[in-house]
Amino acid sequence: MERIKVAVVGTGFIGPAHIEALRRLPNIEVAALCEVSEELAKEKAALLGIPKALLFEDMLKDKSIQAVHICTPNFLHYAQSKAVLESGKHVVCEKPLATKILEAEELVKLADSSGLVNAVHFNLRYYPMVRQMKTLRENGELGDIYSIMGSYLQDWLYLKTDYNWRLEPDKSGDSRAIADIGSHLLDLTEYVTGLKITEVMADFSTVHKTRLKPLRPVETYTGKMLKESDYKEVEINTEDHATVMLRFDNGHKGSATVSQVNAGRKNRLNIEIAGSKSNFEWCSEKPNELWIGKRETPNQHLLKDPSLFTPEAAGLISFPGGHNEGFPDTSKQMFKEVYAAIAEGKQPEKPTFPTFADGYRELLICERIIESHKKQAWVKI
Repeated sequence: MERIKVAVVGTGFIGPAHIEALRRLPNIEVAALCEVSEELAKEKAALLGIPKALLFEDMLKDKSIQAVHICTPNFLHYAQSKAVLESGKHVVCEKPLATKILEAEELVKLADSSGLVNAVHFNLRYYPMVRQMKTLRENGELGDIYSIMGSYLQDWLYLKTDYNWRLEPDKSGDSRAIADIGSHLLDLTEYVTGLKITEVMADFSTVHKTRLKPLRPVETYTGKMLKESDYKEVEINTEDHATVMLRFDNGHKGSATVSQVNAGRKNRLNIEIAGSKSNFEWCSEKPNELWIGKRETPNQHLLKDPSLFTPEAAGLISFPGGHNEGFPDTSKQMFKEVYAAIAEGKQPEKPTFPTFADGYRELLICERIIESHKKQAWVKI
């Protein structure tokens, strides 16, 4: 079997996660790594065991590279994804697809005209229980959906001394909590329910009006062993917390709460979908469990087991029941679908994976949420 050669651009938190997931697929070879300088590229390539350390421009010229993963800060996604498509290579981009709507629109058009495989890393769709909820809903197990309540809570920016490039709008965009983790929640909401969000009403809160920015690099999600003299105080203009009311195209309502300052919540996405037949509740911190609420019969507690799942959901499971699968497995399962398309050489007519069009959709919703907060009014999508 001929292996597909891949380059990964960016080696912060998520780049190595992509590399690890890709290495679990038998027909993939992570052949190159790109960073901002030759020195850093060589250092990271040696650390991660990747044969080629390249600058981005040199990688584009390498004809052996067939697909590229963009794992850089948000403000680079548009230019790098565009350059990859124009070089004739397939592309997997981290979310958000871009920081501006017009840029995302351009990327969708370019991807469509190229015929190249394009994907956005909404990997949380690939928890088996998420696919199970989706297919159970498609099979009528929920009935008519009455309401949706979702939250995504973290504590990694809880302290005033917590700092990351995502706090800087010129690198991350005008929204932080909504764009960073809220986009996952909103994508998962539409994906599972099959509904479209039609209007939003949002209110943001910046808990830490100023933060202490480290004067030397600190990697995301790592402990910080710095002294007071290692910081400078900077103003913060993006939201730590957001509450959003939602209206859906079936006429019913929902809500989403997103926060990066909830102590003890490490990375907790929770969604509860109330229907006329059942109620589903799923939490990413217990990803192999689904609570199914009933009115007239006992409630159910479903555990991950391929023999009990729909065929669509069972296809995302690699291990028997009782063997837990988690966050690293979501990327592996997504990349299986993406690279099946790359092996065929073109974007499928009906992709099963999230595409640039899905990335545009979430950026559009996030833009309308920002607009709603500024106007303090309902805004149509």
